[in-house]
Amino acid sequence: MSNKPKILTALRPALFDQLFAQVQQERLRALGDVTMQAGAGNLTEAQLVALVGGQDIVITSWGTPTFSAAVLAAADRLKLIAHSAGSVKRLLPPTVFAAGRRVTHVAYSMSIPVAETTLALILLCLRNHHKIDRSFKDEGWAAARNMPPGGELAGSRVGVIGAGYTGRAVIRRLLGMDAEVWLCDPYVSEASAAELGVRKVALEPLMRECPIVTLQAPATSETYRMIGAQQLSWLVDGAIFINTARAHLVDETALLAELRTGRISAALDVFDQEPLPDDSPFRGLDNLIITPHIAAVTRQAYKRQGEITVDEVASYLSEGKLRFEVTRDMLETMA
Repeated sequence: MSNKPKILTALRPALFDQLFAQVQQERLRALGDVTMQAGAGNLTEAQLVALVGGQDIVITSWGTPTFSAAVLAAADRLKLIAHSAGSVKRLLPPTVFAAGRRVTHVAYSMSIPVAETTLALILLCLRNHHKIDRSFKDEGWAAARNMPPGGELAGSRVGVIGAGYTGRAVIRRLLGMDAEVWLCDPYVSEASAAELGVRKVALEPLMRECPIVTLQAPATSETYRMIGAQQLSWLVDGAIFINTARAHLVDETALLAELRTGRISAALDVFDQEPLPDDSPFRGLDNLIITPHIAAVTRQAYKRQGEITVDEVASYLSEGKLRFEVTRDMLETMA
């Protein structure tokens, strides 16, 4: 009988192959006795209950059932949950952390594409390339050339709301392009803000004085609808508003009303209702760029998720250390 730790992959096989390159699958099998989820679909709670007994480590991802009381009761040997995706809130009730169980996740791996998407959307809005492209194709060279000139990111003041993995990745890229960055995040000290190279401010001055504002905050009870009609009214005329974080943060009705005035422009990757309905009024706005919740979706990010997951399992087994550990205390303030 093998003395290797027992590892369960609680995600559908197609997703496992998408996230875990062959070399990572081989590394994982070298680390322990791996039980693969059978069947093409997501596990049900009952199926997870049947599988989790005797497993030391469970690898989870999108579609894995919540670790309910029934799952935890069956998880007699469970020591580590390695989540090969970002947010763990849906998956893990606080009771998961009892009995010394530990948790890690790979939110960092998705911060890179989300930050790049955010930067791209800011640049598109500044230079109106989406409008120029449409004008060029519909009306020709002269019409596109005669559109008003756009602006530059260099020297512009950008307000970043939230300094988690993604917020910090956005900040680094903005500073690399010579933007001035203001930050609103109650959990970042003045000293930490200075180390990041940003100015820490409250929400109101950020919204009033930054002509570009990007949301990177997590979905928590504190951040629910933190941007409503009043906050949007603080934006200067011609401001650019970006949300590649969570729809939870914004009063969508208020944002729609503000956009309909034509006073500001925006780019949104997230919506209250997804998929966005075909008859959504957001679809008809010329001053809005919309993408279908794909800011984090790149080939590299998928494979990095698998790589980091295996790295964390290996580090845990060899040294008992986790680079991206999630603790119970973190749940209230993280995505």
